[in-house]
Amino acid sequence: MATSDDRPETTQNSHAGVVAPPPLIYVAAFAAVLAGHWLWPVPILDHPAMTWGGVALLLAGVALNVWGAYSLRKARTPINPYRATRTVVSTGAFAVSRNPLYVGLYLVFLGLSAMVNSLWGVVFLVPLLAVMHYGVIRREERHLEAKFGDAYRRYRERVRRY
Repeated sequence: MATSDDRPETTQNSHAGVVAPPPLIYVAAFAAVLAGHWLWPVPILDHPAMTWGGVALLLAGVALNVWGAYSLRKARTPINPYRATRTVVSTGAFAVSRNPLYVGLYLVFLGLSAMVNSLWGVVFLVPLLAVMHYGVIRREERHLEAKFGDAYRRYRERVRRY
């Protein structure tokens, strides 16, 4: 029996039905990292290079997000998953990954976790990946396939998910 989560949206003005705004999911996961670090601090590596590695990951994530947002803006389609997608964006950052914004946010999350030097970042990365994959990305993919059909399927065949 199909639930409403399993059925793709089919109307032109529909959206993907993601479980929560993706940035909020990442912020909640990082708040859990900070709480874990406060309650039981466990460093990833006791070395000052952790901070610089974290900064590098953070900057790479921000750059990828800026590139992805620019790609969406140039294609005149909204970044907000609760607004109707207008087109399959396959240029810019979306020529490299179908989810460059989420990959960028993963890099920001890992960068911040490294800067705090908390193993909790690795621990909470696993549920973050699961929530994003099943609660956001898979839902968006079903929605885009239902809305754009063969155009999205061809794009999906050419460009990797992550």
